[in-house]
Amino acid sequence: MINRSELVKIGNSIKPHGINGDISFCFTNDFCYKTGTFFIFELDCIFVPFKVERYHFISDSIAFAKLKNINTINQAKLLSNKEIFLHNKLLIKKLEKISIQWELLIGFKIIDEKIGEIGSISNIDKSTINTLFIIKKKTKEILIPATIKMINTINYKQKIIYMKIPHGML
Repeated sequence: MINRSELVKIGNSIKPHGINGDISFCFTNDFCYKTGTFFIFELDCIFVPFKVERYHFISDSIAFAKLKNINTINQAKLLSNKEIFLHNKLLIKKLEKISIQWELLIGFKIIDEKIGEIGSISNIDKSTINTLFIIKKKTKEILIPATIKMINTINYKQKIIYMKIPHGML
């Protein structure tokens, strides 16, 4: 059974496209996927995966996709106006190969290998050339560069980022 905590929302289905079961989608998160990926929809309070057979983007955020076993306009209508999710393990594995989408790490705990727990990421600052994790700890706000070079491992299941933060940065 798929739990909501294992999923990352990537967008919403809009409506059927054509008569052969294709569906238009609006994506709200940048992500990387390929044919064979599973889009997950919540149907009757159960998360149900559908295999992506083919897709093509018509803009930066809109795409048409054909899902396996969705072959008619009526079947496609059942998936209209629904949130679309990817399993976080699948999404993150693909993102690590290309680049990390830092926004997906909001809420993750940061643990330094020497100091221990720093706090949880409350936001991401992309206003400067270096992307920063914003960590709120009690009344303090801590800024840490969001760079793969400082990350040892990411435990997506427990939502923990293990880092090696240079001495003096905190």
